[in-house]
Amino acid sequence: MTPSPTARRAATGRQHELRRGGAVAVVTELAAGLRSYARHGVALTETYGDGQIPPGATGITLAPWANRIEDGRWALDGKVQQLDITEPKFGHASHGLLRNTGYSLLEQTESAVALEAVIFPQHGYPFLLRHRVDYALDADGGLTVTQTLANDSAAPAPYVLGAHPYLRIGELPAEDLTLTVSGGTRLIADQRLIPRSSEPVSGLADLRGGQPVSSLALDAGYTDLAFEEATDDGAGAPRVARATLAAADGRRVWMWQEETCPYTHVFVTDTFPGRSKAVALEPMSGAANAFNSGAGLGWLEPGASAAIRWGIGSEL
Repeated sequence: MTPSPTARRAATGRQHELRRGGAVAVVTELAAGLRSYARHGVALTETYGDGQIPPGATGITLAPWANRIEDGRWALDGKVQQLDITEPKFGHASHGLLRNTGYSLLEQTESAVALEAVIFPQHGYPFLLRHRVDYALDADGGLTVTQTLANDSAAPAPYVLGAHPYLRIGELPAEDLTLTVSGGTRLIADQRLIPRSSEPVSGLADLRGGQPVSSLALDAGYTDLAFEEATDDGAGAPRVARATLAAADGRRVWMWQEETCPYTHVFVTDTFPGRSKAVALEPMSGAANAFNSGAGLGWLEPGASAAIRWGIGSEL
């Protein structure tokens, strides 16, 4: 019997295919990642082959921290904690503890899937947590992602949640697109990509009015985002900030994030396989190295949970 597409095994494990509103999304068992997302046949995220692990962390979800922890070290109650170094180039602990973990399937419908993985106590992070990731397509084919972290430990646990999607518009080269990010403040990082200060955006680093991707080489965090009402539901409706890629023909794709994610990390790279440039727009609840700086760092009490919500929309 030929296995169904949702049951096939790839380097990223089981592939969960979602369909609705002219959209198709594929979510992986590994890292609860967004492997691909297309609407009306137009690819809106970067992807990779069956035999590959996600290049450049393509589409993976990040817990219990996003981005980097300097030297893999942080202090808990005055005692230094040492995490495994997972970014040898710079000597940091990068992208959390679930990048190489398979998530268990909790439930799935034609247009939604819920996955969960356990973070076990270990050197450098002595806490027991669960990270649940829910993907859902709406009637128009828009994608919503909800990430929930629950603390099963007997002590408060620090966290930053995030994700690592790369956006695109079909076969258009990224260099032909314009990038807009609403952040009014840019985090200034050292040569090892650890933020040391911040400053109001200016020049090419000011993405609020849009900058051509062809002129950008960025690996930087932005905050002071412009959050606006996402719907016409009235008072109390969630506010969102958007980071948008736009084509000259009027087509657009954007990553939106709710106020639980006050940081957007922008990564414009020329190292993505098969693409002369690629653009990652990463929603994050805290800054890079938050375990040391405290910038956006959350603490979960025993038995408590916290969530972020973000997603991808488009006009095609």
